[in-house]
Amino acid sequence: MKKLIFETERYTAKNYHPLPVVLVKGEGVWVWDKNGKKYLDMLAAYSAVNQGHRHPRIIQAAKEQMERITITSRAFHNDKMGEFVKLLCEITGYDKALPMNTGAEAVETAIKAARKWGSEVKGIDSEKVEIIVCDNNFHGRTVTIISFSSEEQYKSGFGPFTPGFVSVEFGNADKIEEAINENTAALLIEPVQGEGGVIVPPEGYMKKVREITKRHDVLLIFDEIQTGLGRTGALFSYMYEDIKPDMLIVGKALGGGVYPVSAILANDEVMSVFNPGDHGSTFGGNPLASAVAIASLKTIIDEDLSGKSKENGKYFVERLNEIHSPIVKEIRSRGLMVGVEIEKSFGTARKYSEILLEKGMLCKETHDQTLRFTPPLVINKQEIDWAVKIIEETLI
Repeated sequence: MKKLIFETERYTAKNYHPLPVVLVKGEGVWVWDKNGKKYLDMLAAYSAVNQGHRHPRIIQAAKEQMERITITSRAFHNDKMGEFVKLLCEITGYDKALPMNTGAEAVETAIKAARKWGSEVKGIDSEKVEIIVCDNNFHGRTVTIISFSSEEQYKSGFGPFTPGFVSVEFGNADKIEEAINENTAALLIEPVQGEGGVIVPPEGYMKKVREITKRHDVLLIFDEIQTGLGRTGALFSYMYEDIKPDMLIVGKALGGGVYPVSAILANDEVMSVFNPGDHGSTFGGNPLASAVAIASLKTIIDEDLSGKSKENGKYFVERLNEIHSPIVKEIRSRGLMVGVEIEKSFGTARKYSEILLEKGMLCKETHDQTLRFTPPLVINKQEIDWAVKIIEETLI
């Protein structure tokens, strides 16, 4: 195992600081390392494996498609993309879907759509279009996306940055209204800030944001790459307040932990700004990705993984709250998206993620002080009980 870690670190840039484990096998909520040790996966590849590792239905769909054709490019039609985007639109209630590959690529697509809508539909000078974002956001790693990050490390040394973004306090709808002006085209926001430490906004916040953006004719864009597809106990987190954004960004679990698939969704008014040649992706909507995404979506719906996330997320947090430890500052959650913030006087969360690793559990720190627990949504109560036992041993 040490040799494999050495090779990885010797021959790649040190842009990650992974825990010292080499994983070789996964099934459901469990993974195994090179030495055969078994671990409970409480990260699920940052919510990319909501359906569990190697879900049979998704693996079978991938295998069958790989035996036929894997890519055509958008220069030609294929027999899977239409079925995929139709299903995605039916599930979400939007007119159109535009498939991409990675989450960051989908966010870039949403930004381009919002800017062009602002210019062509709302009539804003194309050199003055603004998009409002929130402090502590995480939407990806491209130059444009880090341009509006409030995390200095994400930006350091990567300038010059893309203009046209205004950042306001997350969770305070009044600050959004104050930032809107005649050049504002859109608001891009995470319903729950995952990378930011599982920060859940106050009740009523999203509904107020929806009212403000509608009143000012500003597009509301929800980035649900991490919070969507059942993770927070609803199919999408915005459903908690019975609203709907103008544009929805999805990814991660859309690929079922097998293949990178992402998309933006919107109605015709927004999607009609795109003309042939305006935007594209060689791999976007390819038949392999489409087949995997169809199986991934049907698995989430047919197995009611949203309902399981809501029920088991509530149970998990109830059990965590039974742990009375001075090490724990706060527990924040929505569904099976849980953050346990560590008191600074007891060190960083990294220390505790390393201890949990030794005890047979995988999780990862975020923003120094928060342990993030986002297990596959197929986890059951017995597995949660085992996880809580290990967490309690570590934090007491």
